[in-house]
Amino acid sequence: MVPKLWNKTIEAHRREVREAVLDTTAGLVAEYGLLSVTMSRIAEETGIGRATLYKYFPDVEAILLAWHERQIAGHLESLADVRDQAGDAGERLEAVLEAYALISHESRGHHDTGLAELLHRGEHVARAQQHLRDFIRDLLTEAAATGDLRDDAAPDELASYCLHALTAASSLPSKDAVRRLVTVTMSGLAPALTPADAAGAGTAAGA
Repeated sequence: MVPKLWNKTIEAHRREVREAVLDTTAGLVAEYGLLSVTMSRIAEETGIGRATLYKYFPDVEAILLAWHERQIAGHLESLADVRDQAGDAGERLEAVLEAYALISHESRGHHDTGLAELLHRGEHVARAQQHLRDFIRDLLTEAAATGDLRDDAAPDELASYCLHALTAASSLPSKDAVRRLVTVTMSGLAPALTPADAAGAGTAAGA
């Protein structure tokens, strides 16, 4: 029988090697481009044998997909932390939308076209997108139940609205512009005015 402590030590070592491979590969691709990176170069830079590297990953593409999956998982964890630290339902939703928009903004231009196409082919992307949509939908449902947001549209529809609207964050020039986009998006989620409210607002404007 192999001692449990020994097993844990081996598992920890394997995790460390895997993480080092992911980080090294991402750094090499960022510096030299996707087509310039080989398994031999990754093994050399990581400080492991090429045969050892092949025990972890079959090729560079598999390494990059694993790296991207780790990045996405980290983003989703960050959004959950933001949600848990915010106040009421409306504040939680706004905080998460802003954090998501800022992630999109900060990620712009980090990958060349070939790498971006490769990374977004993975099934993990579809799973993450569905997880994010469900995550936003649940926040919208909570906020609508408390009267903070409109309830005249299905939460799934509003989640799609939010995510599509905030894709513009990747092309905005500054974080201030991103925050303004979030403000505009939140205004579209505000409770719809009743006829009486609309009449009252019109009277107040004319006074």
